Amino acid sequence: MPDAVWVLNPMYEREHGPAGLSQHEPRQGRLADGSTQPATFTGADAATGVAPADGPVRTGHLGEGRRRLRWAELAQRVGDPVVPDGLLPSSRCFPSARKDTGWPPGIFLPTEGSLDRDTWNRLISVLTEHSTAGPDTPCLAYYNPLMLVPTDFENLHVRAGRLGSAEALYDNPEAGCSPSNLWTEDHSWVLCTDYDLWATKVAGPPALIEALLNDAEIEAVRLSWAS
Repeated sequence: MPDAVWVLNPMYEREHGPAGLSQHEPRQGRLADGSTQPATFTGADAATGVAPADGPVRTGHLGEGRRRLRWAELAQRVGDPVVPDGLLPSSRCFPSARKDTGWPPGIFLPTEGSLDRDTWNRLISVLTEHSTAGPDTPCLAYYNPLMLVPTDFENLHVRAGRLGSAEALYDNPEAGCSPSNLWTEDHSWVLCTDYDLWATKVAGPPALIEALLNDAEIEAVRLSWAS
């Protein structure tokens, strides 16, 4: 592909919340006094307000009292690059934002292994604008078997359809996340969401990549070492 960009999964922050501790410390206090129980579900931890990066999960805007925290804003705040040299967008980013015991309270980490619903829908819109037949562009989708519910290494088929219907893939009852891969039948662009990453790579024509980099809703970065 001539060019590529990484679309970053959003993170959120409480508009008002505790400061100065790691997410681990207030949670440990609540566990000790019995005011909370160990969480075993996938999603935001009710004790810390932090979404764990423990696998793919469908999610959207976290609602009132929470604001989107852009990667660029957090990078400026803590003095780290958005993505350190040689790395990919993942839980290894922003080392200066973390204490030894974890992330600050009130930060909801990006989803891992899946786009969030808002970004998925906006990405489909941008892809539609830059595809030969618009919403009627034939495309194909694939889910990593690790992402199927339950995990299914026998279910390896590719789904075919039109790009204008791709938003519905987010609610596929067989999976708990966005597709691992989506690409056009004419191979003009392709996206890849890795199970262990906080971002989706989109490769395709320069006009598409520039549109993603300049989009007001999507936060994206070009990584020279991973293009």
